Amino acid sequence: MKIIIEGAGQVGSHLAKMLSAEGSEITVIDPDPERIRALMSTADVATILGQPSKIGLLTEAGCAHADLFIAVNPTMNQSVNIVSALLAKKLGTKRVIARIDDEAYLAPENKLLFKDMGLDMMFFPEKSASDEILDMLRHSAATDSMDFARGKLQLAVFKLDDDSPLLDMNVKDFAHAVKEKHPEAEFRIVAISRGGKTIIPSFDTHFKDHDYLYIITLRDGLPALTKFLGKDKVDVRRVMILGGSEIGQMVATRLATQKIDDIKIIDIDAQKCRKLSENLPDVVSVANGDVRNTDFLQEEDIRSYHAVLAVTGHDETNILSCVVAKKLGVPRVIAQVENLEYVRLAEEMGVDSVVNKKLTTASRIFKFTLSDKVRSVRYMSGTDAEVLEYTAAPGSRITRGILKDVDFPADAIIGGVIRGGDSFIAVGHSQIEPYDRVAVFALPDAVKDVDKLFR
Repeated sequence: MKIIIEGAGQVGSHLAKMLSAEGSEITVIDPDPERIRALMSTADVATILGQPSKIGLLTEAGCAHADLFIAVNPTMNQSVNIVSALLAKKLGTKRVIARIDDEAYLAPENKLLFKDMGLDMMFFPEKSASDEILDMLRHSAATDSMDFARGKLQLAVFKLDDDSPLLDMNVKDFAHAVKEKHPEAEFRIVAISRGGKTIIPSFDTHFKDHDYLYIITLRDGLPALTKFLGKDKVDVRRVMILGGSEIGQMVATRLATQKIDDIKIIDIDAQKCRKLSENLPDVVSVANGDVRNTDFLQEEDIRSYHAVLAVTGHDETNILSCVVAKKLGVPRVIAQVENLEYVRLAEEMGVDSVVNKKLTTASRIFKFTLSDKVRSVRYMSGTDAEVLEYTAAPGSRITRGILKDVDFPADAIIGGVIRGGDSFIAVGHSQIEPYDRVAVFALPDAVKDVDKLFR
């Protein structure tokens, strides 16, 4: 697949590396020579230095024969991204995507307008990150989560602590123990993340401390699993947001419409605090101070909050302030961490959940590199695997026999199936039928082979 990326910022560079590793032919356009040099030192991609909205440069990049054009320049007005994408479409690119920075563009009527103009998708990384944070607050017992078909199937991630009852159990014993206490629980462990590596488990795989379990369950089974694992759901009524960033403002504004008793946002910039006070809903209180100062956080009564979100724009500050909040007794802490090398570090230091704009954006864009049978793709922090939701096409190989007879890749696993109004956990004798919605957990090397089974 030939893909052109406009913009070599954090998101664009990450996409270039990821899609290149998947075997795509990548060309990156950027007007900044420093960003181009930085990308060339870490990724095997073609680069072009210049303004992305110039027709001659887009032609040189190969838009006439490109499969996908991604306009993701972070330093230019969103209009440049949109114009570049639309020009690429007119020049012959099959599908085009543009990064935006105005939430109003995502209103249904506006999305339809741009669709009619030729823009296949618009994405707003900060909006996606704020949505993910809000979802983490709703599923407060799990480290991360994902819903399929409005929650009929749910994927939840749980960390095994030093005192977990699962230590030294294997997958089979765990399933038996849960069923014995909670017969109604239907679930499947689809992966284990251990020391930075992802394992597709077998029945005799043993659990170890600090493992992250990726479990797909029916909606009714999640409370039983949560209880068995000793994970308490936090009733989040008071939220402190560290950092008046765009993500912080979006989260505060959304929380203000929910049943939250107290929302406080803290920023080190006094002038920004004045603007936040003017622009945010009245129920949001604003404080000026340094979130790296533990004494200041205690003065702001951080101990009384149910959740702390660190979105300052600085990974180190976000991680350390969450560690401090956790030590001070805050039940739920979430940090924005953009350096992928820091994600595992943050989790090891006790941060409950991590949000990464690059991973959130990549999830949405990677869908465009697969068949049209993919409904959604999600990269989850803590693993290099992908969670995909497919619709099984009539006549596809996945529908031609029971699952144990299908030549399914070893580095992938089907977790659950949604059929009409029903959902069930997939096992060896399950049969996938045409138009079933299927939840798949796959390591990167297996994704293309999985995709072929559903066409």
